[in-house]
Amino acid sequence: MTTISHASATLAGRALLASLFLVSGFGKLAAPSATIDYIASTGLPLPEVALAGALVIELGFAAALLVGYRTKLVASVMALFTLITAVVFHNQLGDQGQLIHFLKNLSIVGGLVQVAAFGAGAFSLDHLRKAKPTHAIV
Repeated sequence: MTTISHASATLAGRALLASLFLVSGFGKLAAPSATIDYIASTGLPLPEVALAGALVIELGFAAALLVGYRTKLVASVMALFTLITAVVFHNQLGDQGQLIHFLKNLSIVGGLVQVAAFGAGAFSLDHLRKAKPTHAIV
C-alpha cells in the first residue's frame, strides 16, 4: 500500500468508526429522557451521569477520533466504553438480535484496538503535532 493510500485508508477507517458513535450520540442528545429510561432499565445507577458520559464518548471522543487527535488514547477509551456497553446492554445472548449487537460491539472494539495500536496515520492532527519544523523562524 502506498503512503497516500495508507493515509487515506486510516482516515476512512477512523471516519467510519466515528460515524457510528456520532450518529448514536446525536440520537441520545435528541431524546435524553428516553435514553435515561433505557439506561435505568438495565439497573445501572445514576443514569443521568451515564448519559453524560456516553455523550462525552460518542460526541467528543468520536470527533477527536475523526480528526485524529490523541488517537491512541481516544481509541483505547472508546474500545473500553464499547466493550462495557456490549456487556451491559447486549448480554441476552440467547436472543439472536442481542447476540448480533454484542458481536457488532466486539467487532467495533477490534477496529478501535487496531487504531489504538497503529495510530491515526498521516491525515490526522496527531501527525501534524509530531511534525517538526525543518528550520527556525528568526
